[in-house]
Amino acid sequence: MRPLRGIALKVLSMMLFIVMASLIKAVSDTVPPGQAVFFRSFFALPVILVWLAWRQELTTGLKTANPLGHFWRGLIGTAAMGLGFAGLAFLPLPEVTAIGFAAPILTVVFAAMFLGEQVRTFRLSAVALGMVGVMIVIWPRLSLDADMGTGEALGAILVLMGAVFVALAQVFLRKLVNTETTPAIVFWFSITASALSLLTLPFGWVVPGAQAVVFLVLAGLLGGLGQVFLTSSYRFADVSVIAPFGYVQILFSLAIGYWVFSEVPTGPMLFGASLVIAAGVIIIWRERQLGLERAKPTKAGTPQG
Repeated sequence: MRPLRGIALKVLSMMLFIVMASLIKAVSDTVPPGQAVFFRSFFALPVILVWLAWRQELTTGLKTANPLGHFWRGLIGTAAMGLGFAGLAFLPLPEVTAIGFAAPILTVVFAAMFLGEQVRTFRLSAVALGMVGVMIVIWPRLSLDADMGTGEALGAILVLMGAVFVALAQVFLRKLVNTETTPAIVFWFSITASALSLLTLPFGWVVPGAQAVVFLVLAGLLGGLGQVFLTSSYRFADVSVIAPFGYVQILFSLAIGYWVFSEVPTGPMLFGASLVIAAGVIIIWRERQLGLERAKPTKAGTPQG
């Protein structure tokens, strides 16, 4: 284990994902979300294929025993990506990032609902705290005082629904890892998302300008590179060590939002995001404790959550 390397790769991947989202946001006024999903997914493939070739897993890593599982995970993940990209057109980048942090919190709920995982008072309290934080972030956009003409309410709903679909995709992923390799999961998601995004062609794809094409292709390349770095980070440290560093995304989004898009964070957004991050860290800590409990050979029965 090399935890410092793992942390560095995680932080770098988070930065790449925020830059990718910034590029998508920069063209969101002219390029529809479905078309952005296609560029993000299709142009990630060269990076992923080079990574697989470098790891000598180009042939073995693409084999799958559960193609239907990849399809369902890809369908839900593509919907999540499209909803998130659509929301970028209406909301500041930091708010989109903060609302997106609801996904790991919702995953706890969905894992209990669909996978039968036991979730008890401690983690339920963290889930409640996180959802309060999300509501604080989005409430100014949904209140009666909000300017509905700007589409902010729609943007908040789109991003929150995107977080719901991300959480559902994580539930499918938990099943998929039982039979599939990580390279296969990464590769087939990009293939599935690229194909599914083409179904949005009749709904208003455009011929983007030269600058928009550059931004979209870069978004795909950076997204693929971010996925490679994120996947590689877990080879060098435990998930419980690396996971909290995902929240550095809010720092990157605040910086880029301010300097690139002139977006000044509001007090409710910062406070709500702090609650969401606190809830996420608590859940990560609790998952680590439960993992340690499960690892004890003398322990029996179901861990308390």
